[in-house]
Amino acid sequence: MSESKNDTKAPPSPKSTKSPGGHLAYQRLHANMTTLKLGVAESIVDSYLESSAAEGKSTVEALDYLLDQEVKSRNSASIETRLKLSGFPVRKTLEDFDLSAQPSIDTKVVQELRTLRFVHNTENVIFLGPPGVGKTHLAIALGMEAIRAGFMAYYLSAAQLVEDLKKAAQQDRLDVKLRSLGRYPLLILDEIGYLPMDRVGAHLFFRLVSHRYEKGSTIFTSNKPYSEWGEVLGDTVIAAATLDRILHHSTTVNIKGESYRLMSRRKAGLPTPSPVIPVEA
Repeated sequence: MSESKNDTKAPPSPKSTKSPGGHLAYQRLHANMTTLKLGVAESIVDSYLESSAAEGKSTVEALDYLLDQEVKSRNSASIETRLKLSGFPVRKTLEDFDLSAQPSIDTKVVQELRTLRFVHNTENVIFLGPPGVGKTHLAIALGMEAIRAGFMAYYLSAAQLVEDLKKAAQQDRLDVKLRSLGRYPLLILDEIGYLPMDRVGAHLFFRLVSHRYEKGSTIFTSNKPYSEWGEVLGDTVIAAATLDRILHHSTTVNIKGESYRLMSRRKAGLPTPSPVIPVEA
């Protein structure tokens, strides 16, 4: 019986060759993808060309898919690299933060911060509140949002920052260290006020704040209200000058809720210590 005109044949495998030229083109395609380091596209090109031919997709659609997969893979690898270099002690996300447990936080403010306009505008964010209310969680979560958006972010506790700056000053490399920290579009300085700074540490902290002023964004977390930063830095004059630069372009989020750990203990029926007085800006 003669073959019907409507009968269709399965698309040929990319490895099948109808001519020496087709075989050479196939080999050159894989060789060029390897040279261009298109590893993901090269690994799926054979199977995808078969399926795309069967589905009647155009050459442009096939190329678009292959290159899109390559770009997504590279973006994912780049994000993971930036996360590893960020110094984050843990990875936290905004999705994991229970805003309903902290009614003092304006959700509109959090959503605005999530747009990362403060990073684009080199503005600062300050989270104030007693221990355990989620200041560090929010700071790191915004840092992860920035990294996903293509920014470099770096985390340091205030104590570690001062230690690093003192070491750099002793080695006559303070300017190098300040330039290094100044290159990050987003710097996170955590736990200001948990340990008091000596006079040298306060001066170095002021140097860093001044170096980044209007050049990069910094997220600060502190358990102390601004009125007590003079005690934290050991010098009211330095504190005033430091806060003047920090607060010039900034958003303050004052969290007055209860510690998540205390809430967990209460839910578990365990005794809890006396309540902590909320921090006022």
